[in-house]
Amino acid sequence: MRLFRTAIHLGTALGLAGLLLGCSTGPTYNPTTFPFEMNESLVAATKVKTVIIPHVNLGPPSRNYLEDAEPRIDGQVSSYLKEQGYKVLPQREFRRHWNTAVRAYGDPIDPTTGKVNMKSFVQIMHSVRDQLRKTTDLDAFVFTDIVEFEVPFNGGLKHLARWDGVSRRPSLQGPGSGVTADFDWNTAAAVTSLQISIYDMELERMFASRGGLDATDAIDTRSSSGRYVRRRNILENEDYILEGIKLAFHPFIAWEDWPGNPDD
Repeated sequence: MRLFRTAIHLGTALGLAGLLLGCSTGPTYNPTTFPFEMNESLVAATKVKTVIIPHVNLGPPSRNYLEDAEPRIDGQVSSYLKEQGYKVLPQREFRRHWNTAVRAYGDPIDPTTGKVNMKSFVQIMHSVRDQLRKTTDLDAFVFTDIVEFEVPFNGGLKHLARWDGVSRRPSLQGPGSGVTADFDWNTAAAVTSLQISIYDMELERMFASRGGLDATDAIDTRSSSGRYVRRRNILENEDYILEGIKLAFHPFIAWEDWPGNPDD
């Protein structure tokens, strides 16, 4: 089945690849923007106008501490799409049909390992697609996965971490106001990106890319030797999230400040 092969490809190429990519904000060229994949002929033929954002990941489930951020980020993705002229159907429509199909085919997520049973996933997606086709004018599914990996804050004197189109400075957490002189800036810290995957109604992939969001680790100022701890406030900077959204959708939705063009 074509969807089975495509989903496996996307899960390995995007969901599992911890590529240390990045770029600076604004239009200044940075060669580390994510290498998007777009089926231009399919995009042109489909003429997407109406989309829905599934509440489930295309790949493995997000970490527990990222789950609270998912509805907020999906909300910002929905707002961005609407601002660009797309009609976004309520997520509850997808959730209702998904839950019905799960009862028929079984949960595709193994609760003990977090692995995705792609056979069940494909069956459920076909069922959901068929039901939505009957009652809506849906053109495409927009999957939004929050992926996490590690990069160091070792870029220049400002100690920047760069990945998937963004440059971020480290945050501090604890009673202190700085770090020790012997802090190892090459130590990797956890960061997140938004992974966008768009499928048409034949469940063929039209577009896939990523945009950097923010770090989920902060420097622990209580540590004399220097270490990272999980941030208390995760993915709450709306400007950072919007930047990641714009990066992740380009060029499906062209962003004039996309920093991946060396001619700028």
